[in-house]
Amino acid sequence: MLTIGDQVPSFNLKAVVSLEKGKEFSEITDRSYPGKWLVLFAWPMDFTFICPTEIAEFGKRERDFSDRDAQVLGMSTDSHFVHHAWRTHHEDLRELPFPMLADNKQEFSRALGILHKTAGVCLRATFIVDPEGIIRWVSVNDLDVGRSVPEVIRVLDGLQTGELCPCNWQKGEKTL
Repeated sequence: MLTIGDQVPSFNLKAVVSLEKGKEFSEITDRSYPGKWLVLFAWPMDFTFICPTEIAEFGKRERDFSDRDAQVLGMSTDSHFVHHAWRTHHEDLRELPFPMLADNKQEFSRALGILHKTAGVCLRATFIVDPEGIIRWVSVNDLDVGRSVPEVIRVLDGLQTGELCPCNWQKGEKTL
């Protein structure tokens, strides 16, 4: 698995960006958001139970990420058509403000090293990537446990200070 200090691999993936007819899909690459921090998170598969709770929470907190000059990118190994169907039929996902990347060839997931060894789906992995494309934070959960979006925001805040941040540090508190 890639880790802190590694360059995020190049990618070019189809993504669901809207439910508006004719504007549903777009190509997203590692160069689509120059100068921005990327928050890339992966889930095991569409039409499951834990995944929509995480995806919806990232969507609800989109303003927190955009205020920090960060672009959220969600992904799984499902196709863009499956993502579109899931967004269409799951009320909590219809208005997502970020792209759902389709890594159906598993090339990007494999390059990141986040495919589950036996299930062949993405682990619940989250990467924070700085504007130069360097991975600055990685968190991976077991398939059965959802991640904490507030913790992702807290870590992004800490990384963006460029300072030493103590345990449980929150934005606005003193750094070391």
